[in-house]
Amino acid sequence: MRARRVRVGLAGALVGALALAGCGLKSGSPMVDDVVPGSVGRGRPLDGASLTVTSKNFSENIILGQMIGLVFKAAGAEVLDRTNLPGSISAREAIVKGDADAMYEYTGTGWITYLGHAKPIPDPLKQWEAVRDEDRNNGVTWLPQSTLNNTYALAISRKNNAGYHLRTLSDVAALAKRNPAAVTICVENEFASRDDGLPGMEKAYGMSVPAANIKKMDAGIIYTQVSKSDSCLLGEVFTTDGRIRAMDLEVLVDDKHFFPNYNAAPVIHTRTFEKYPQIAALLDPVSRKLTTEVAQVLNAKVDVDGQDPHEVAKDWLIQEGFIEEG
Repeated sequence: MRARRVRVGLAGALVGALALAGCGLKSGSPMVDDVVPGSVGRGRPLDGASLTVTSKNFSENIILGQMIGLVFKAAGAEVLDRTNLPGSISAREAIVKGDADAMYEYTGTGWITYLGHAKPIPDPLKQWEAVRDEDRNNGVTWLPQSTLNNTYALAISRKNNAGYHLRTLSDVAALAKRNPAAVTICVENEFASRDDGLPGMEKAYGMSVPAANIKKMDAGIIYTQVSKSDSCLLGEVFTTDGRIRAMDLEVLVDDKHFFPNYNAAPVIHTRTFEKYPQIAALLDPVSRKLTTEVAQVLNAKVDVDGQDPHEVAKDWLIQEGFIEEG
């Protein structure tokens, strides 16, 4: 399940979250990796700490949750792994209630889904600052964000783009005016009707795509259709999806900054952070290395190659020198 897909159906997710909270989030297992500090965690600043990490149940967020756990483990903590919770709300409630101590969250999800704002803030830093400041009231501490931005986009196959040379969504709008029949778009049902999806995008860019040129289908099929068939010139994608690289797709630039920012940032239960403020020094360097392109590569290892998210996270942290094998 992708980050955006849990922005709807919140009532049902909340019921599940409350059920998990009611049973004290008893699921989970100790992280037993033999890892030691690399460039982070020297001096084992979390010696004696017992910390719980969590995540939502889609590949990218599981990978990011595993990264936090492995860094904590290398820094001396005993770590309980409660990643892969169903949906956004379950993981969110775990952090708010203190049933979990840390996870990676997305600024747009925090601002829109949890804090209830209808209008996103276009500037990524200002969006993060607004979420950070308001969420303090909920006992949640946001650490500095990464440039990893898991948001909506339109993509085209490199093969098809050879004939159009599209680079931005404004280019798509110009093509739609010049040759309406050329612009065919494959989207999910949700994206086709959301204000922060296709209707809003058309309005923001002054484009009008004929209804017959909009084809609705499941997310996984979109990537294949855009890559391997001529039924869709363009397709709705998620910017960090590993299939973008695997299927040789080009993501078009949202040059009017219409789509919300969903930058990944560590969120910590505030009482935990007050007890272990050294967590910031452990996670900040990791976040600085996390980009949209890095996420595409790591997500592809799981979603395309079938690797285990824990091992993908561990291999990357070792490769970057953050931790080492014990």
